[in-house]
Amino acid sequence: MSAELLYSKDHEWVRVESDGVAVIGVTDFAAGQLGDVVYVDLPEAGSEITSGTEMGEIESTKSVSDLFSPISGTVSETNQAVVDEPELVNSSPFEEGWLIKATFEALPDDLLSAEEYKALTQS
Repeated sequence: MSAELLYSKDHEWVRVESDGVAVIGVTDFAAGQLGDVVYVDLPEAGSEITSGTEMGEIESTKSVSDLFSPISGTVSETNQAVVDEPELVNSSPFEEGWLIKATFEALPDDLLSAEEYKALTQS
């Protein structure tokens, strides 16, 4: 878990880059709960995403889960490496296993700090 990241209650993380683009991924907690990820379905570049709504799907050896967008904006890039090698979500959730990059106007108020997210996952 990283202090520079923000987190959603749906277990996605957001990192705002210096160019104002948000990088979005799944937390290590969620990856651990899912088990071995075998398939990821992500929105295409140019797609509109809305905070709190479904933006894709992640499938593991245990289950299929929806991916929820933690922000509203436009997808600028999809991580093709994760589509090709879904296990990156497990092995490198905060580095190589990011899901999408998106442009946005403002971050929603309901994103959690690292401390708040830690408290959420330990309850």
